[in-house]
Amino acid sequence: MTAASTTTGSQDAWTVGRLLQWTSGWLRERGSDSPRLDAEVLLAWVLQCSRIDLYTRFDEVVEDEPRAAFRELVKRRGRGEPVAYLTGSKEFFSLAFRVTSDVLVPRPETESLVVRALDLCRSRTAPRIADVGTGSGAIAVALAKHLPQAEVTAIDISPAAVAIARENVETHGLAERVHVCEGDLLQSLPAGETFDLIVSNPPYIREDEFAGLPRDVRDFEPRGALVAGPRGVEPLERLVAMTAERLRPDGWLLVEIGPPAASEEVLAAAVHLQAERTLPDDAGIPRVIQARRRRATSAD
Repeated sequence: MTAASTTTGSQDAWTVGRLLQWTSGWLRERGSDSPRLDAEVLLAWVLQCSRIDLYTRFDEVVEDEPRAAFRELVKRRGRGEPVAYLTGSKEFFSLAFRVTSDVLVPRPETESLVVRALDLCRSRTAPRIADVGTGSGAIAVALAKHLPQAEVTAIDISPAAVAIARENVETHGLAERVHVCEGDLLQSLPAGETFDLIVSNPPYIREDEFAGLPRDVRDFEPRGALVAGPRGVEPLERLVAMTAERLRPDGWLLVEIGPPAASEEVLAAAVHLQAERTLPDDAGIPRVIQARRRRATSAD
């Protein structure tokens, strides 16, 4: 990226508008699926303003120092590094979260899981929720923010992810109601601890699918949070088995998935759960499998 390093006169000065136009084209040529948005987010971060403010500053000349910082970020984005890792921040459910390469970038499609969880919990008094594989803590924080009486346990196997989640919980003032802990699924929780709702966005990519992922995902996001195993449902199978002891009567399990068939089969095989219809995301893609804990009977 060399064009942004020189100017030849006032008409060629690197204004906000010209930087955005040139950078959008440069990123598009390098495969970005949202080049204009990427350029705006990075320039707003460098100039310490909001994206909307850029539109009132189109004719403002960007000085050498911030332009150099912007140029370096754009180069990294051109190599595929996610914008969220470059700025250290990502919005999810209208909340800002700190993210690093130790956690997945929160995605809009995961908001479908949060919406369904809120619907299920609004009629419950002081619901207890477990967020399994919390990563940045985005799901746990979003639920706690919108359910003031809820108590949330957020769990991740990665110590680095646990640290990021705790930071986000504290930033949003939720440390008294969102408890972050390290563990493999639900194994590390005290015996007898149960929940009204268990939510999870577990790894669900098959090993043979990993090489075909977009490079910004494959080369930069944590592999352990993406790849489930040869069949893509190994973590889900383990989690579903654990819910037999962890879900309260009429409690719910919500899990984000990839292709639905194999995941739905896992739910259907669980005798302690009543599978419900799979929910689509805003794009109409099957995204969230759900099941309710069956009440115990004399035959159980």
